[in-house]
Amino acid sequence: MLGIGATMGKIFGSDKAITSVIDNVSKGLDALVYTDEEKAGDAAKDRSAARGMVIDWMKSTQGQNLARRVIALSIVSVWLFQYLSCMALSVVGIWANNPDKILASAKVIGTFAEKMNGAVMLILGFYFAAPYMGSIVQGAMAKFGGKHHSPKD
Repeated sequence: MLGIGATMGKIFGSDKAITSVIDNVSKGLDALVYTDEEKAGDAAKDRSAARGMVIDWMKSTQGQNLARRVIALSIVSVWLFQYLSCMALSVVGIWANNPDKILASAKVIGTFAEKMNGAVMLILGFYFAAPYMGSIVQGAMAKFGGKHHSPKD
């Protein structure tokens, strides 16, 4: 037969059970609080993982480096030619006797060059600002899609 203390322990819980409940409740409350230090540690882990993914991707696609460079050079060359042509025609149009057709041509070429700005931004970002590609890609995609967000959006 169990003593009264043992019976009460089973009904209300023993010291060991109470200690276990207290430990579990305190761990649960601690998990609810996400400190700045924990946030910073998690952010650092995320950045490190992202860098590792980029490095792994670059290693696994090294055979495509030449193709990437040729495509990038082609796109940037076309954009630069359009930009410089637009600029030259605009300057010539100022001094020409009948500038309407020259300036109209400059406007058409400039419009096509402007449509390539997003692609050129991505290329320059990839080669010269890889750690900041997230914000560059967002800006370039907005440019490609023709979405210009105002500060109120």
